Amino acid sequence: MPIDQKRINGPEASFPYHIYSNINDRSGEIKYDLSKRSDKRTNNEMRKIFLKTGVISQAKGSAYIEMGNTKVVCSVFDPREVPNKNGYCVQGEIYCEFKFAPFSCEKRKIHQQSAEEKECSLILQRSLEPAVCLHEFPNFQVDVYAVVLDNVGSSLAAAIIAASVALANAGVPMFGLVTASTIGIYDNHFLVDPTDTEEAICNTQPEQQDDFNHGIITVASLPQHGQISEVFLVGSIDADSVIRATDILTTVNKDICPVLQQCLVKTIMKLHN
Repeated sequence: MPIDQKRINGPEASFPYHIYSNINDRSGEIKYDLSKRSDKRTNNEMRKIFLKTGVISQAKGSAYIEMGNTKVVCSVFDPREVPNKNGYCVQGEIYCEFKFAPFSCEKRKIHQQSAEEKECSLILQRSLEPAVCLHEFPNFQVDVYAVVLDNVGSSLAAAIIAASVALANAGVPMFGLVTASTIGIYDNHFLVDPTDTEEAICNTQPEQQDDFNHGIITVASLPQHGQISEVFLVGSIDADSVIRATDILTTVNKDICPVLQQCLVKTIMKLHN
């Protein structure tokens, strides 16, 4: 598809300018006060989650999730034969596509999948594969499409949760539900479910501090079985901080799981009423 020439897309890798502004500090050195979050949450507190199934009538199963102002919709379609497959495959496959809507971010996204979106698609696939009974549909694949409608941070974790609920809503056999959460690390601050501004801050490194602890970690897990299906890390983080962050996110994922279960129970009760 042609690139949208009506808008200036800007450079490929850029950060919003407002994260570098500091009105209170006149010395010229940039300092971030992450002890007080803009939405008044504590560092270990998630944003409110809204979850709904059956939002796309054409799909076999679908789910819509809101995590604060982050909005993601996910659709799952009927299994189909794996294309361009010569031999017989004992296990089925999952095809995942992650996409930002053009209007979802501060910087307008193009229609073609970017390198970031392709990477997120692969992470989404790896997160879901351990939870799906692939042996139930040999030589077939299930298509999963996740579209971010509004990206205000932690969009990948929201997409994993929505995809898990959409698969269950589609009747795909699963070992359990997959939950995911994200944490941003900046020095000794651990921010659970960071916003887009907090993510941008955690992705920046202060000048002349090569060993500065900063980055973002996303963990997807199956709380019912106590298993982790995927860990995605970006940045420069020491081993102790990674272990601490993983423990925090595993606990958060356990707390999220009842929300998914309650949503699916309500869906089934509506069908029987």
